[in-house]
Amino acid sequence: MTTKPADATISHPLDLPAIQIARGIREGQFSSESIVSESIRRARLVTARLNAFTVIREDQALEAARAADRAVARGEAAAPLHGVPFAAKDLTPTEGDLTTLGSWTRGDWVPGETALVVRRLQEAGGILMGKTATPEFAYASFTHSPRWGVTHNPWNPEHTPGGSSGGSAVAVATGVVPFAEGTDMGGSVRIPAALSGAVGLKPSLGRIPMTILPSVFDNISHFGPLARTVSDAVSFMEAASGPSDEDISSLPIAFASDVARKGSLKGKRFALSVDLGYYQIEPDVERLVRNAAEELRRAGAVVDEVPMQWTRAVNDEWFDIWCVFMSGFFGDTIETHRERMDPAVVSMIERGLKMNATAYKRIELLRTRMWQDMAALFKTYDALLCPTCAVTAPLATECDDDYVATGSDGRFIGLDMTCPFNMLPQLPALSLPVGLAANGLPVGLQIVGRRFADESVLSMAAALEARLAVPRLPAP
Repeated sequence: MTTKPADATISHPLDLPAIQIARGIREGQFSSESIVSESIRRARLVTARLNAFTVIREDQALEAARAADRAVARGEAAAPLHGVPFAAKDLTPTEGDLTTLGSWTRGDWVPGETALVVRRLQEAGGILMGKTATPEFAYASFTHSPRWGVTHNPWNPEHTPGGSSGGSAVAVATGVVPFAEGTDMGGSVRIPAALSGAVGLKPSLGRIPMTILPSVFDNISHFGPLARTVSDAVSFMEAASGPSDEDISSLPIAFASDVARKGSLKGKRFALSVDLGYYQIEPDVERLVRNAAEELRRAGAVVDEVPMQWTRAVNDEWFDIWCVFMSGFFGDTIETHRERMDPAVVSMIERGLKMNATAYKRIELLRTRMWQDMAALFKTYDALLCPTCAVTAPLATECDDDYVATGSDGRFIGLDMTCPFNMLPQLPALSLPVGLAANGLPVGLQIVGRRFADESVLSMAAALEARLAVPRLPAP
């Protein structure tokens, strides 16, 4: 498999958007079995080189594909994703499949039930072809785990694809599937999307029911799509979103596909902050983000650079929330499995166990000030633009601790610019590929929209995507 940039070409019907794959299967232009077989072939090549998958469901996926083809022959194929392969993250339980959460602490757990988000994709006709790599308990911006090892970036295997949904990002960027499921608690969909050259959406809190955590009252966690195109992200949202009593926090809001696919920019108003007021930004990241902003202006949108007064306290206090999340949901594991766990996970759990409850509650004061800033911004603008990550993909040998520092100029030397918008979970945030840096690695633009305006963010992203000539990797 080449890792050199190349313009996307349609070498196989699997390279089409998901809705076109499904239409071609329903109309008998090609079979689901041929699509799924090609997906599995690519997955094996990609996993051998980049370590993207923990499970490839060859027998189950091919049988589902044959069943989809039999339905076509009977004239019974009507599902919007009929016969389309997709992947799910190893964090997300799926019936009959080894599900490890990237950890030895779960043993060889094979769930007896599939998570709602995956069930909905299957009910829409999708075929689960594999499970993708994640760091232990999805804790990191790098995808490496004590159980499965290191996952590599498809543009340059010496680098990380990002995390924690790194395997899903690689599966999408290399053409194995048109979309894959991911989870996002601090950027775990958007970070690997940006670093691997995919589209990644953190939907507004509650648009997709979150059913895989011990608590249904957590408010930083989201399911979201990693996708080859915005259209494929829309297809994911059409199937996966909508209320369910499985999650008390899910919203009684239907997904408006017509709005999401409209793709309009004329008259839209965007606020641009390259650094959110405190980040140190890699020059090529800034250049490509500004180029995208200029393209929006050429399309008839208004883009104004705005000052932001946020500080590194946003990241530090998000990290406190994250440590309490880890200790609350996984804290019991260190009693029995400490020696086989990622030391960083152990450290985070121990930090969370020591967290003062009053100090934890006071983080809401910072979150409130952040929302007041965004509410004021949304009085004038339809969305905020900023980089998804401050840097291109780091080396796979690095870790998150290498990107938690304050430079001599007082700026934060951080990796992602995503966790601020998990502090404001009702705001949808999407990462869109906007080009390759001089080092050949992708850069993502983050588009942050108004509360629950997921369709609007997708529409604006689709319109910008259509104007950008962003290279994609060729199929393996």
